[in-house]
Amino acid sequence: MIRLRVKEIAREKGISMGKLQRDADLAYNTVRRIFKDPYYITTTETLGKLAKALSVPISDLLEEVPDE
Repeated sequence: MIRLRVKEIAREKGISMGKLQRDADLAYNTVRRIFKDPYYITTTETLGKLAKALSVPISDLLEEVPDE
């Protein structure tokens, strides 16, 4: 199972949900959903925009976790 680390990385960099949404040019609801649900299934295009806005490689946004 893949878990998104967007919220953690944004917090580490001091980037708010609103700033990330604007910098990544994404809908606010999309960013909010990713912050609230780290298991949210999203597109590679969205991941690319988030990674660029956070100045990290896409791989940093993903974490593999064992299935429960």
